[in-house]
Amino acid sequence: MAANPVFLLPLPSKTAGANMLPRRRVITPTYTTMSQFESQPLIGLTLEGLRKVAAECGMPPFSAKQMAQWLYVKRITEIDAMTDLSKRARAKLAEHGFTVGRQQPLTAAESSDGTVKYLFEGVGGRDIESVYIPDRDRATLCVSSQAGCRMNCSFCMTGRQGFHGSLTAAGIMNQILSVPGSESLTNLVFMGMGEPLDNLPPVLEAIEIITSKWGMAWSPKRITVSTIGKLRELRTLLDTTKVHIAISIHSPYPTERLALMPVEKAFPIKDVISLLRQYDFSHQRRLSFEYIMFKGLNDDRRHCLELAHMLKGLDCRVNLIRFHAIPDSDLAAPSTEVMERFRDTLNAQGITATIRASRGEDIMAACGMLAGKNRTI
Repeated sequence: MAANPVFLLPLPSKTAGANMLPRRRVITPTYTTMSQFESQPLIGLTLEGLRKVAAECGMPPFSAKQMAQWLYVKRITEIDAMTDLSKRARAKLAEHGFTVGRQQPLTAAESSDGTVKYLFEGVGGRDIESVYIPDRDRATLCVSSQAGCRMNCSFCMTGRQGFHGSLTAAGIMNQILSVPGSESLTNLVFMGMGEPLDNLPPVLEAIEIITSKWGMAWSPKRITVSTIGKLRELRTLLDTTKVHIAISIHSPYPTERLALMPVEKAFPIKDVISLLRQYDFSHQRRLSFEYIMFKGLNDDRRHCLELAHMLKGLDCRVNLIRFHAIPDSDLAAPSTEVMERFRDTLNAQGITATIRASRGEDIMAACGMLAGKNRTI
């Protein structure tokens, strides 16, 4: 194995208030990769899953909540750290092949704007990436749900690499628990590698762990799931959670959207919006539309007015995103003036629109730039 990488670990600031992000120091971590285990990780298991583990190991049912506290609140990395479980119970867990299942990032890269991109061991020979985005009193983690992606969007490096496999709930939770400064996170966005609704059961398990009282006890309003809009899975997500929803749209015209996003054929945006109109987004739950802007392709007044017409009556906002250049693509970003004019026109039409600040572009961590790493086996 190569020498361990150097990355940044947040440290509490002597002057920081409760809502301020911590300072960071440089460390060289040691880590264990899951390929070294012939075992079953405990992270990623819901309370019901932990109850089954307890039963299998001859432990009382209440042990499930004890394990959940150790895994998701105290964030231990070794079974022996669960000190309110008997030594016999801990030995039984090990005998049955259970481990905590945590693994530290393989590498990390820090952007000039403070964004940090972490590489984690993935699946199917492709490592995955997650992105830590500090912003004043907020710390957001952009989480991956798959290695690669089946959606094949022409402007996205993840989609262009093909599909290598879906992460388990353990693989999703490991990103959240194992990034340096995990305890300081204020928000999660499922906007990393992969289409979350193409891997919905593990995503729902992770959301349950994050939002349940027995788990991390987060408000679902701290979580956003970004999707192209797989209809059946989108309905399930809407019906079973209260997380925020972000829909990738990128063009209001079906033929143009199809050229950018082949999934338009299977999941037309008009059908996605029709489904969304059946739900109430007027209270705390937020609905947004992600609109990556491409020079000369979807950035003129005609597109703007058609987009406003399409979204009329929906309680939503539009996030305008500058296209980030990727290799072997003829697509380009419009000027700031064009984006501001598009935003102002949407606002004048009664559609709340903002321009998302670009973060981490210099380390290939911005929207559409995550590609992971091909692992030679």
